[in-house]
Amino acid sequence: MRERRSPGHRRKMSDQSDRSDKSGRSDALLKKLEWIAKLSNETYPGGLPSDVDGLRKLLNRIVVDVRAACALLGRGQASDRSDLSDKSDGRRRQESPGLIPTHGGYRNLRSFQTAEIVYDGTVIFCDRFVSRRSRTHDQMVQAARSGRQNIAEGSMASATSKKTELKLTNIAKASLEELLLDFEDFLRQRKLPQWGKNSPEALAVRKRYRGFPAKWFAESGLSDRSDKSDVSDRSELLDPYSIADATPEVAANTLLCLVNQAIYLLKRQIEKLEHDFVEEGGFTEKLYRVRTERRRRQ
Repeated sequence: MRERRSPGHRRKMSDQSDRSDKSGRSDALLKKLEWIAKLSNETYPGGLPSDVDGLRKLLNRIVVDVRAACALLGRGQASDRSDLSDKSDGRRRQESPGLIPTHGGYRNLRSFQTAEIVYDGTVIFCDRFVSRRSRTHDQMVQAARSGRQNIAEGSMASATSKKTELKLTNIAKASLEELLLDFEDFLRQRKLPQWGKNSPEALAVRKRYRGFPAKWFAESGLSDRSDKSDVSDRSELLDPYSIADATPEVAANTLLCLVNQAIYLLKRQIEKLEHDFVEEGGFTEKLYRVRTERRRRQ
């Protein structure tokens, strides 16, 4: 015989579920701030600062991330209050899956994160070592910008065109290939040595990169830049590899390593996109399947 539960018992179970959800959200927020407790010369890019200006920037960063966590907590509470208004159409959303697939999220792509660091570093590099009157200055900056922007544009375009996403991602890779040649030309024309793939300097850059930027982005919440008011406090993140203070040789070779890494990631991304396109088709094929199924049911 089926046991009937009283309204009081159901409310109790609901309260327990709410407390569990809130506890899970609190754990997630605390994890985003875990990097603060783990600060050391090994985990902080460039090592912990010893000068007053560097310490001020570090403290600003901590304040920014704590504010971001508080903002996320506030949005979570707001979503709790809006649950009742969402329940009325929940069944309809579940029964009618979206035709447009999940898209965007490019800030979480490691290729985009790397391309953004390359873009910021290239701007600093060109301002220091390439004359603003030279066409090369603008071309290098635009190539770096194109590498980043086309990743983002392709990710957003994937909603209705996998073909466009594939094309734009390949354009991003081609732009970074162009930038790669510019850095190689800079070193060759000034008779500066280019680091070998397995040189100690190149290995040091790659070793540092293995935990950055992906881990740094994830732990600091940098991938969620919804709080635009704090962007000015993130100036220390524009130059995580100290291009502004490096010699021409070190700056160019460091950026060469990062550009190579971005190109490698984009090659893998393109291979995955090609595989998915062959296996699943694009938006047009999905639209055709949905229309065919609808007509069959009618």
